[in-house]
Amino acid sequence: MYDKSQLMKGTLEGCILQILSETVTYGYEIVTTLTEFGFEDVKEGSIYPLLVRLEKKGMISSELRPSPLGPKRKYYSLTAEGEAYLQEFIKCWTEVQSSVNRILKKEE
Repeated sequence: MYDKSQLMKGTLEGCILQILSETVTYGYEIVTTLTEFGFEDVKEGSIYPLLVRLEKKGMISSELRPSPLGPKRKYYSLTAEGEAYLQEFIKCWTEVQSSVNRILKKEE
């Protein structure tokens, strides 16, 4: 059986950056959004290390904000470097998607 998790690992960064390009949000909300778009297997435990890695790379920034339901939440936002990386990701993804679709559909 095909291991879908390997394919997802390469695309989650771009998807998270796209989510953050639209809104400032926190980790659980990112997981919820990903789930709504079909990433049912994504769990918080796999997203938080990715958010830490993106922050260390300077792609996103974070700040603690009060939460209406308890302790402060860490909210994430896209940086200028993250926006540039997102645009590169979109370009590359479009090219790869097109190539794979042509192969799978045997298009010319």
